[in-house]
Order: sequence, then structure tokens, then C-alpha cells
Amino acid sequence: MALRVDTLSYAYGAKKALDAVSFEVFPGAFTALLGPNGAGKSTLFALMTRLFETRDGQITVGGVDLRLKPRDALGQMGVVFQQTTLDLDLTVMQNLRYFAALHGLGGREAGKRIEEALDRLAMRDRAAEKARTLNGGHRRRTEIARALIHHPSVLLLDEPTVGLDASARQSITDHVHSLSASGLTVLWATHLTDEVRDTDPLILLHRGRVIETGLTGALRGDETLSDWFLARTGMPA
Repeated sequence: MALRVDTLSYAYGAKKALDAVSFEVFPGAFTALLGPNGAGKSTLFALMTRLFETRDGQITVGGVDLRLKPRDALGQMGVVFQQTTLDLDLTVMQNLRYFAALHGLGGREAGKRIEEALDRLAMRDRAAEKARTLNGGHRRRTEIARALIHHPSVLLLDEPTVGLDASARQSITDHVHSLSASGLTVLWATHLTDEVRDTDPLILLHRGRVIETGLTGALRGDETLSDWFLARTGMPA
């Protein structure tokens, strides 16, 4: 199992953000974590990346317990957060080299991995441009390329297309699906149903609880995914 979350709970004071959340993400799958704003998706990502900690539940990455061996578990993950984390005054290449150095990579090995990541995201021709000059879609591609440099087995993306126009959203979604098709395990958090394909495993999160899991096409049946989502959450997609 690439990623397993078991009975995970978290509260902000008296407000419970996650309530016994459990799910599994299989190797090589593009798994969609679908939920309306406020469902608990970002809290879940904060727990999976150790920004938050809880004793209520367990997270394992590639069979490694995140609480017991955090460095080993985190080293298997690449992460793209909802808010951009690029240094806007550095070039694309400088951002990637800095990240590689944080992972102890330098010299030819770092250069090789950076070139591979840039090619996978079609960003090689932007490498010398400052992040500040990039449009939203190319900034996201840079962040995804950065997240791949240390060769993670699992890629986590929290609402990665927020603020992008329809064309950029489609491009990023297609790129990440292609990464999954090449063998990378992906957990993609979103509230937008048009980013999810019928062949994608889907986890429906609502009010801090997992209320449905399965293949998207089988779950929605004869309904559109938007109508199915609205019927179960009361939220338009």
C-alpha cells in the first residue's frame, strides 16, 4: 500500500476537523480526494506532512509509520501545497537547485534530476526565468517539478489548480494524470469535479468524515459527477 490513513482524527479546540478518517491509496493510482471547502482536506494534508500532529490515528507511507519514522516516511513523499511556496526572486532553476540541496543532492546528480523533472513538466525552456514572471500555471508546474526531484513514490497535491484559468487547470490536471500513468502514486485534493476522471479512485470527504470511496465512474452511476457530489454534500461543484 502506497499510503494508508487509519482512524485519523483532529480538532481545533472544540471543533472536530477530522473524525476517524480512514482510506488507502494504491501504488500507481491517481486518487482524487474530493470534498467541498471546509471538508478537512487541508487539515488532512497538514497531518500527512507533519505540519500538524495528532495521536488519534495512524498514517503510513510505503509501510512506514509517519509517527515512528517521520524522516523515512516524509522522504517518500513529494508535496505541492495550496499556497505557492516558490521563492519568487529566484529563477526556476535556482528554486529547483535550492530544493535539491535541501535533500542533499548536488553536482551532476542534482542537475540530472532537475532536467528530468523539467522535461516531465515541459518547463525546460522556462528554467532561466524568475518565478515572479511566470503565470500561475507555470508556477504550479515548477512546484510539481520541484516535488519530483528527490524521486518520491507518492505525490500529494492540495487544491493545486486554485486560482488558475480553465486552460491552465486542464493542463495541470492532464500532466499529473500522465505522471500517474507512468507509475507515480498521486493523491489529488480538490473541490472541482471536472478534474476527476471516471477511472480515478475517489475518496469523498465531507464535514471531516469519509462518506464514500470507490472508482469514480462506478460511484456516480448514471448521474453526472457534479450532481452526485451535490446530492451527497449539498455543495455545487
